[in-house]
Amino acid sequence: MSQITTHVLDAGLGIPAVDIDIVLERRSETGWVAVASGTTDSDGRIGDLGPTSLDDGDYRLVFETGPYFTRSGRETFYPEITVAFRVTSSDHYHVPILLSPFAYSTYRGS
Repeated sequence: MSQITTHVLDAGLGIPAVDIDIVLERRSETGWVAVASGTTDSDGRIGDLGPTSLDDGDYRLVFETGPYFTRSGRETFYPEITVAFRVTSSDHYHVPILLSPFAYSTYRGS
């Protein structure tokens, strides 16, 4: 399993958010650099996002939510969600999103 995983749930519909493209980026001296990318599966998850080991530093996940809402015929205030976080050890980092057209929340999962 990757050191970084994510799960997106559509809280408005009460279902997993399928086919959301997500990019994992790392902060470098020159800006943000893509490390890995993936698309949520039928359970709204990406269980293998990037390498199995990451250097300590600042990372972010960019969730392309606009196309997801467009496909379901819904407007959204958040066409993209960016969640930045800090990696400080070789632990597993699970970054889930609870999503609706006009709100979202996140937390450090397990």
